[in-house]
Amino acid sequence: MNPLSGRRVLTAVSADGSRIHVEVYGSEGRPAVVLAHGWVCSTRFWSEQTALLAADHRVIVYDQRGHGRTAFPGPAACTADALADDLEAVLAATLAPGERAVVAGHSMGGMTIMAAARRPVFREHAAAVLLCSTGSSGLVAESLVLPLRAGRVRTRLTRAVLRSRAPLGPVTPLFRRLVRHATMGPATAPERVERCARIVHACGRRARVAWSHVLDTLDLDAEVRELRVPTAVLVGTADRMTPPVQARALAAALPDCTGLTVLPGMGHMTPVEAPEAVTGAIRELVDAYLGVGDPVGDPVGDRVDGQVPGEGAGAGVAGADGVGAEGVA
Repeated sequence: MNPLSGRRVLTAVSADGSRIHVEVYGSEGRPAVVLAHGWVCSTRFWSEQTALLAADHRVIVYDQRGHGRTAFPGPAACTADALADDLEAVLAATLAPGERAVVAGHSMGGMTIMAAARRPVFREHAAAVLLCSTGSSGLVAESLVLPLRAGRVRTRLTRAVLRSRAPLGPVTPLFRRLVRHATMGPATAPERVERCARIVHACGRRARVAWSHVLDTLDLDAEVRELRVPTAVLVGTADRMTPPVQARALAAALPDCTGLTVLPGMGHMTPVEAPEAVTGAIRELVDAYLGVGDPVGDPVGDRVDGQVPGEGAGAGVAGADGVGAEGVA
């Protein structure tokens, strides 16, 4: 049986009444994995992890507010606290009382997890965490999207690019090249660039701009120190959006960091660029902290447990349709 054929669609209601689109794959009773996507992405971003995990896990994915099938509530309702509210709502809607899950977040999804670190519902349900291609503060100042020397000029220009209200236009060869440069490694296969370009393009302009303002001023350093569950960190060496310096800072600040995985040549979109490695990292956490799942070897990459290698290291239910081959931020 196709593990994706049993998709269930739920609506989780957040603290401010926002209705969060949630999809659940896999059988009840399987170890639970919750996946939170990043800025300008959607549940489609995780399609390869969903396909790889759903046969022997229960995989829960959801659209962040203003993304995918979750409505944009307006700029004032886009905050780090709102992200934490939404994650708590998803956990409460999909997990039984006391049931624990591995929670993985990419980019803004990782920031969502950090923002929820002190929350009681999160602490009840999170057995372990994967922070994937993300950071807790200084996101604009440390971005390498623009090939300029670090300083006020680069920060100001990067802020202008990320906050741009310009429409993205059609998915053209130029747009694909820009997506590859900003978010993916130089050797990423064209079909993976295409998938990411279409996911990014699908995000509405108002949501894109509103969340860019939140990310610009984000400071979750204190919350990282409150993330007291076992937490793995993963980053690509070619990540320009949240470069390895961000991952090193997270690994140093986390109370219970299980290690840092560095993927040589990978950019910011690691779940799409290196799906087996990211899935392997999730499975390792399931095996270690939920006590179930199929053992696997280390994900492909350079890992140093306990220290960080240098940058040069190599509520309604609906539907039952599956995810298409293109579905993947």
